[in-house]
Amino acid sequence: MAVARTRSVALVGVAGRTVEVEADVGNGLAGIHLIGLPDTALSEARDRVRSAMVNSNYPWPDARIIVSLFPASLPKRGSQFDLAIAVAILGAAGVVPAERIAEPFFLGELGLDGRIRAVRGVLPSVLGAAKHGDVTVVVPSGNSAEAVLVPDVKVIPVADLRQLVEWLRKGDEPPSVELEEYAEPPKSTVSPDVDLADVVGQPVARRALEVCAAGGHNLWMLGPPGTGKTMLAERLPTLLPDLELDHALEVTAIHSVAGVLPPNAPMMSRPPFVSPHHTATSAAIIGGGSTIVRPGAVSLAHRGVLFMDEAPEFPRHVLDALRQPLESGRVTVSRSAGSVTFPARFMLILAANPCPCAQAEDQGETCKCSPTIRRRYLGRLSGPLLDRIDMKVTVARSSRRELLADRQFVETSKTVAERVLVARERAAKRLAGTPWRSNAEVPSSVLHADYRPSDEAMHPMTACLDAGTLTARGLDRVVRVAWTLADLADKDTPGEDETNTALGFWLGVR
Repeated sequence: MAVARTRSVALVGVAGRTVEVEADVGNGLAGIHLIGLPDTALSEARDRVRSAMVNSNYPWPDARIIVSLFPASLPKRGSQFDLAIAVAILGAAGVVPAERIAEPFFLGELGLDGRIRAVRGVLPSVLGAAKHGDVTVVVPSGNSAEAVLVPDVKVIPVADLRQLVEWLRKGDEPPSVELEEYAEPPKSTVSPDVDLADVVGQPVARRALEVCAAGGHNLWMLGPPGTGKTMLAERLPTLLPDLELDHALEVTAIHSVAGVLPPNAPMMSRPPFVSPHHTATSAAIIGGGSTIVRPGAVSLAHRGVLFMDEAPEFPRHVLDALRQPLESGRVTVSRSAGSVTFPARFMLILAANPCPCAQAEDQGETCKCSPTIRRRYLGRLSGPLLDRIDMKVTVARSSRRELLADRQFVETSKTVAERVLVARERAAKRLAGTPWRSNAEVPSSVLHADYRPSDEAMHPMTACLDAGTLTARGLDRVVRVAWTLADLADKDTPGEDETNTALGFWLGVR
């Protein structure tokens, strides 16, 4: 009897869990048995591994083979265990030295001809393996650019099973790869096809967009079609600075698990922009799946922008499902197989028409919707959801004279992005030593204990609070926006002007 052990990684959400793969080749009826809560894709690994070994000219043991995946209580899903299973069997059969396979981690799916195919979720898997210290990870060649992003890990890319076996036999060693070997994708703060200067006639909305970018705030834009709501939302990412390294790894890991990582960009250095269609289900927005739980739009927009155009057209239960991730910055998806938590710290941008017919009364057009229809239409955006929106702006159609007059005041995305970067640096300096990077992330308890404006500056908000037009949650969001306005104005603390402006944005500015 011979037993060999090696290691792989199982993904639980975006977290990697170490899995020990054991293979026992002994006496008994010939066959292979896979134990350790495998799913259907993993159970089919038996046939893929056998064909890959035989077609690579390695003998298949004519004996009883038992492959165990430890811990047995952890569900294992996907085809990334193929390579580890094949290596463990080869070690138990004496084809490769058992001591050579005990320490490295093996990730990859096997083709029937022995080729090693790329798999999704390699970055979070390597991050999970890196918790064990100085480790070696064997990955498919197609995933090497993604795996090498993790520091202090030796990455060995392999193209097929024969190349891997020759290395394990201490033959020609595949060269390890370094991050410098991959050209970093160009970082451009402004897309050449999208610029804030394209939006003319909406100075208040442009200002609101700048404040959102500087503080990470949520925004609701209400107005008839053709006023530039979608154009404004699409230009918000051009105002945001590049992602910091830890945030970039978070975003890249989520997109890797979802299988939507761009092949030419191993690391996502720019904030993502996600715009789901209004027919999307709650599972598509929040995350879910019957067998493998996948991240939804709120997680794909992590550290970026989630834009919901025609927001009242979304089902109400889908909109209300956004309330929990907007508060906590994460979302927990529970299924029969267990619960998975995904990060979901995003800026929410909502755009809506004033009524179903969307006729602009200020331009002499006649709206055909009754007050009841209007209330029912906008009532799909519930009060608790709007209470979590920091800024609300009503945009109207501009006349020809207003468009011509506003052209001399428009600014490019590059100009506004420079002010946003300075404001974010001021906020980061003030929040140094804390886990928060932007004003929108500061919790309520700390906000009123350490960052409470003066009593004079708080007077407009306390008056609205006493009158019942401002909630306690709304008070927190107004204070956060006031701090962002102070950062943009290069002030050490918000004054009455900043709190008045922030309060106007929360109540709704025309």
